[in-house]
Order: sequence, then C-alpha cells, then structure tokens
Amino acid sequence: MADKEKHVLGLSGGRDSAALAVYMRQHHPDIDIEYFFTDTGKELPEVYEYLGRLEGFLGKTIHKLNPDRDFDFWLKQYNDFLPSAQTRWCTRQLKLRPFEQWVRPMLNDGMTIYSYVAIRGDEEYREGYSSKDDNLIIKLPFKDVGIDKAGVLDILEGAGLGLPKYYEWRTRSGCTFCFYQQKIEWVRLMDRHPDAFEEAKAYEKSAVEQGSPFTWSQGESLEELSKPDRIQQIKDDHEQRLLRQKKNLQQNPLRSDSEPLDIDDLYGKAKGCLACHK
Repeated sequence: MADKEKHVLGLSGGRDSAALAVYMRQHHPDIDIEYFFTDTGKELPEVYEYLGRLEGFLGKTIHKLNPDRDFDFWLKQYNDFLPSAQTRWCTRQLKLRPFEQWVRPMLNDGMTIYSYVAIRGDEEYREGYSSKDDNLIIKLPFKDVGIDKAGVLDILEGAGLGLPKYYEWRTRSGCTFCFYQQKIEWVRLMDRHPDAFEEAKAYEKSAVEQGSPFTWSQGESLEELSKPDRIQQIKDDHEQRLLRQKKNLQQNPLRSDSEPLDIDDLYGKAKGCLACHK
C-alpha cells in the first residue's frame, strides 16, 4: 500500500546529492520524495544558502534532522579525542544516528523506506549506506543510468543552480572543521571564515591537552599550520599542483567549458564520509 511506503533523499549541501534531487524532481515527479538534511550545527554558511536555493527549485521544504546531542557532548563521551579518519565518531553520532532515529519508528511500523543515494556512475559503490533492515532499500539512480561527474554538473547548470559557493575554495561540505580537508582548505577556511577556524583551533588545543592523539590536519596542529611561512609554503605547493594538473588535463571537445578542478583531483581521492560529502 502507498501509505506503507516512504521515499527519502538525504542532502549534504554538496553537488551530487543536490543534482540527484533535481534529477528525481525532473524525471520522476510521480514519486513523492521527502528531502532531509542532518544539521550538525557546525556547517559552512554557504551550505545553508545553497540548501535554501535548492528548496526554491524543488518547491518543497527540506526536512532538518538535528542530533539529540551536540558535538560538545560527543567530544566528552569520546574522552576529548577529536574525530579522525580512524575514528569517525562525528559521522556516526551527528549524521547517521539522527537518520536512524528518524526512520526506526517507521520501519518498526512495517513501512518500506526507499532511500535515494547519489553514488555516481563513475564511482565505486562504497560502504556507508548498506542497510541492515530489509525494509530500508537503497536506490542508486545515477549508478543505474550511468550519470557521471560531468553529468552532475550539467544537471545543476541546467536547473540554474550551479555549484554551491564553497566550491570556489573547498571541495567538501559538512562541518567547518572536517578532518578530511586538505591543508590548502584549512588556509582558505582561515581566510574566509576566521571565526570557524579559531573555533576549530580551540577544540584542537583542548583535545591535545586532554591527551587526544589526533590533530585536525595530519602531521601538524592548526597553530603550526597558521604561521605565515607555513601558509605561504602550503599556497606555493597548491599552485604547483594546480599547474601540473592543468598541464595534464585532457580537454573534452564535447564540452564547451573545461570541468572545474576539485581539490581531490589535485591531492588524490579521500574516502570521506558519504553522509557529509555527497
């Protein structure tokens, strides 16, 4: 029965999930999809701005899921250890847990939930969205029809949305202090959102004093990273990478404009957390 089905699509504030929302609206208008965003309270302001524009295009409110406990609470629960690639408690507690709490009563009531995930046709299906419940069914529309990164960009341009503004300086959505950021992204966060950078630095200083083995950026503290000589070194390294990448980039004659470079194109693909970075 229809009332025993629910269709949901999680938005991260990133391009792929936004493009999937547009695609489903355009190609499957008969499916009543509920769009949701899990708000950690530590997101970039550009994320909220983009979600607002996306709401306008979809003509539907994006349902906000808020964690029942904030970052500070969970930091204490994990003995002041910062989240890291080895211990991704932030994704587990601030992104996945609120989603599970939202859908669990519906699943318990016998409802079948279809969750649409923006894994592209040019990506491997990665772990993180595997369902442990037979009534929670994962759907991969982009994978099914072969839409790749270029296709995602076309969808967003065609809808008049374009990319979120933070793509001018950063690849990742999610928290301002995401540990998957490259060092150049930390430098740019310091330039564009100094208050958020200082907050991240304060969290790091306190955590290290409490014995945390992790810093936000691998191999150095934000205090060290923010020294003028180090900033210049990071910027110089980034420019060299950019020049090498542009030199090696194959132009696609079928596209009138060259594909924008991602930070990941320069530094190698980071696994990331799908709930944040899609």
